[in-house]
Amino acid sequence: MSVLPPEVAAELTQLLQALQSPDNSIRSQAEDHLQNNWTATRPEILLMGLAEQTALAQTSSLRSFAAVIFRRIASKTRKSDQGDSSEIFVSLAPEQAQVIRQKLLESLASESDRLVRNKIGDAVADVARQYSENNGQWPEILGVLFNLSMSNDPGQRETAYRVFAATPGIIEKQHEAAVMDAFGRGFKDASVSVQLAAMVAFAAFFRNLTKKAQPKYFSLLPDVLNILPPIKDSHDSDDLSKALLALIELAESSPKMFKPLFHTLVGFSIGVIQDKELTDLCRQNALELMATFADYAPSMCRKDPSYTNDMITQCLSLMTDLGDEDDEAVAEWLSNDDLDSEESDANHVAGEQCMDRLANKLGGDTILGPTFHWLPRMMTSMAWKDRHAALMALSAISEGCRDLMLKELDKVLELVVPALKDSHPRVRWAGCQALGQMSTDFAPTMQKQYYDVILKSIIPVLNSPEGRVKAHAAAALVNFCEEAEKSILEPYLDDLLSHLFQLLQNDKRYVQEQALSTIATIADAAEAAFSKYYDTLMPLLVSVLQRENEKEFRLLRAKAMECATLIALAVGKERLGTDTLTLVDLLANIQRNITDPDDPQAQYLMHCWGRMCRVMGTDFLRFLPEVMPPLVELASAKADIQLLDSDDEIEQFQQEDGWELVPLKGKMIGIRTSTMDDKHMAIELLVVYAQTLEGEFAPYVADIMEKIALPGLAFFFHDPVRFISAKLVPQLLSSYQKAYGPGSNELRGLWAGTVDKLLEVLTAEPAIDALAEMYQCFYESVGVIGKNSLTLEHMNKFIDGVQSSIDDYRDRVAQREEERAGATAEDAEDEAEDLLLAIEDDQTLLSDMNKAFHSIFKNHGAAFLQPWERLMPTYENFLTSSDPTQRQWGLCIMDDVLEYCGPESVRYAQLISTALLEGCKDPSAAIRQAAAYGIGVAAHHGGAPWSQFLATSLPYLFQVTQVPDPHGEEAVYATENACAAIAKILHFNKQGVADPQAVVNQWVNTLPVTNDEEAAPYAYGYLVELIEQQNPAVTSQVDKIFVNVAQTLEADMIHGQLAARVATAVRALLVAANVDPTPLLQQHFSPAAQETIRRHFT
Repeated sequence: MSVLPPEVAAELTQLLQALQSPDNSIRSQAEDHLQNNWTATRPEILLMGLAEQTALAQTSSLRSFAAVIFRRIASKTRKSDQGDSSEIFVSLAPEQAQVIRQKLLESLASESDRLVRNKIGDAVADVARQYSENNGQWPEILGVLFNLSMSNDPGQRETAYRVFAATPGIIEKQHEAAVMDAFGRGFKDASVSVQLAAMVAFAAFFRNLTKKAQPKYFSLLPDVLNILPPIKDSHDSDDLSKALLALIELAESSPKMFKPLFHTLVGFSIGVIQDKELTDLCRQNALELMATFADYAPSMCRKDPSYTNDMITQCLSLMTDLGDEDDEAVAEWLSNDDLDSEESDANHVAGEQCMDRLANKLGGDTILGPTFHWLPRMMTSMAWKDRHAALMALSAISEGCRDLMLKELDKVLELVVPALKDSHPRVRWAGCQALGQMSTDFAPTMQKQYYDVILKSIIPVLNSPEGRVKAHAAAALVNFCEEAEKSILEPYLDDLLSHLFQLLQNDKRYVQEQALSTIATIADAAEAAFSKYYDTLMPLLVSVLQRENEKEFRLLRAKAMECATLIALAVGKERLGTDTLTLVDLLANIQRNITDPDDPQAQYLMHCWGRMCRVMGTDFLRFLPEVMPPLVELASAKADIQLLDSDDEIEQFQQEDGWELVPLKGKMIGIRTSTMDDKHMAIELLVVYAQTLEGEFAPYVADIMEKIALPGLAFFFHDPVRFISAKLVPQLLSSYQKAYGPGSNELRGLWAGTVDKLLEVLTAEPAIDALAEMYQCFYESVGVIGKNSLTLEHMNKFIDGVQSSIDDYRDRVAQREEERAGATAEDAEDEAEDLLLAIEDDQTLLSDMNKAFHSIFKNHGAAFLQPWERLMPTYENFLTSSDPTQRQWGLCIMDDVLEYCGPESVRYAQLISTALLEGCKDPSAAIRQAAAYGIGVAAHHGGAPWSQFLATSLPYLFQVTQVPDPHGEEAVYATENACAAIAKILHFNKQGVADPQAVVNQWVNTLPVTNDEEAAPYAYGYLVELIEQQNPAVTSQVDKIFVNVAQTLEADMIHGQLAARVATAVRALLVAANVDPTPLLQQHFSPAAQETIRRHFT
């Protein structure tokens, strides 16, 4: 019986029927009526009625539809009277919600139709999720689900596990014994459907557990794995795929759970991959399961006696699955002009991708032996598919095996290069693929050592009779030329370009398009050397751009635009001459005629305008009114987000390119990534315009800052948009600064609307890499605005953000220490790479935070000290930390206090002086460098209060210069900073030094300075003083002084007046001592270096 009045129940039934109408207008009116007359005004009655319909509706389709609509309405959000947003069901009055829940559970228990029951189960799961996420209670649900899991009806048992799978949070905190019992029963159920539902539920439940809680459930794994063999024996590919997908999820959550049974699972999975009676998708899921272990537990895979050999054998076997052998199949492949039509779900693609993962995760030491056991014999096989697979395998493993393969590159090329002359076109195509991939993965060695072999092998392939092979050879050249120096390419340009010009005449449009891309890459690499070919090529490109805008030629015109503008960038404005205007007029005409949203010319055009701006400089300004509107529109794009209600919708979006699916609160959200990519590209080009046009870009700045750059900092849908927005902000400020002046009202006004947003982002940003970018944005912006850019309130907000970031950083460090303490040697090995990346991310963050402190101190001096002091306990902790990253961070901040707060820094003398002296003894060269630099700063800026400390520091500084190999790669910057610091003490602040001459005698031996451009001027400025004073420390060793100075001049460490002054002083020193420098030059320097040095002395 219905609890609703009959007329209400009848109205709702009628509405549900209208919502299912095939007539669009009736359905649309019904949707409006549902929203306005039910959802917005009386959701509790609507949900009650829908819950009743799931039980009372006469047809299964209406009951199912009622459950679908119930779920959709229950999870909509609405605002309360207090203005808070919440999902509708959890916002209902408790007594109303209880009645509806009870009705829903009754429907679930009584429904006999499996498909309808599943839809009701989805609705129940969504309500349960809402309570779980809002810490609410639904005590009845577990009892109902446990009872269903023990029902005599296998369909009801399956439903119970389906609900568990959709909302594992409801059982996660319950009694372990009951959960173990329920899952154990499910895994041993007589029905395969129930077993699979239990597997899926267990995987979802297990994923939600903490690492500490997971081992309690490891004992269930044998029962899970026992489900698989009977399904495999039955050859039910769909059921076996479901089981494998659940195992993949478990392997991602806790691969170590599988350790005792791993070898058995490897054998089973290999058997599935080999079984050609199963579907390709099922076999690929077994391959994916094995690859998942390589991703998450590589050491376990390495130690298994058969894993590596069997996996490589199966990957190579799958890679030979290239379709039919006959001539007709090859002809079809050759005639296919849609080069993107290759199916990504083909077996050979799955094999290639798995080889790539194995190489990257297991490394060359593990996989090269088993791979090269097969490759030589495959390369000499009579079957073209074997040769093709061998070449594609080399392409796949080259990145992961880079270090080892580089040592054997001669032998690898001996395998690959002959394939370019193979009788079969698909093998030649694969040879091009291998060389192209290797050109990227083995750069720059391939380009520097093997250029002759590669270019002489691949250029003839451009003459192949098959269009697809020609095009792929040209594509491989793109990879090679992108990493090649112009000096390598120059001797081959004639041969390369004559062949590529021939391809422009080919009747296949994709061949012409690829030829244009390759020519563009060569122009970019060859730079001015490309000028020789300009007169031949530019008229051809102009001709293509002048064609009618037929749809099939759009990509060709886009490639021609790209090629023409890259050539323009390579040869420069002068060489372009009058073609400059011809080219920009053509681009403008093309832009005016773009009407279709999917026209590929639009995206290419944006980049082309950016290049022409760089070529033309301020001459480009008159084109901005035409260029900017579409660019600003793209850069202003909002996120295109779709809420996906049904499994059918999710499946549809998974098939479409350009979408990313993200789970959110039990739903799936689709985000159109193609829109995000376009937005990123557009903002990137705005950076180019602001950089190139500087002050002339000012008319556009305020609008872009307000509507694009600042909102972009918080564009959480796409990290690259946030990162490029962080680059744009300081560029826009710089444009205004150059247009209106550093202290102008216009610049101050723009900054006033910007600074609070930057500080807000520093406090709110959760992602570590993004936070580092935001600190960089902040310090670059402060650097543009300059003196007194921040108020005291701003500085305190900055310190608030730093405090929050440091607290989070400490939590991460503590968590890493905790995980490290509890990890086995195998865990540590598997997680070493991730750990290293996490530490690097934190180091980058601390470094950028340091630079923000530096920028504030530089522009505000002692005014920053009051807010800065709030973090004093943090500085003290970091300076005495066992972590060198923290010690360096603390020291660099103390260096800034010394440099920019002058005598006021003496307030912190005890803390700073201890840190600097201890830093000079630190095992880390970077910390010794920071400490030496700080002492030099104290000498330069600290004044009399620091004199005594500086005298005390001299032995410590000399100690820095006396480590083993003080001028070696690791220690050189510390040594040179110590040398400069001693020079600063002797020049600026030697009052406390007892015997300056003795210090000078020792100091001369710390030279030369050939790496640190900041340290060199202080060291050699002081050396000139000593020469001019005819100090015995220099007059007694003229030869050594000359060689030291010559080394610095060769390294280009000193410039301008100082370089001239040093050269003059040393020349006088040589003359006075009657020393001929020629033998010294010949003894210590190459002929080229001698020439460089002589130029300074003439």
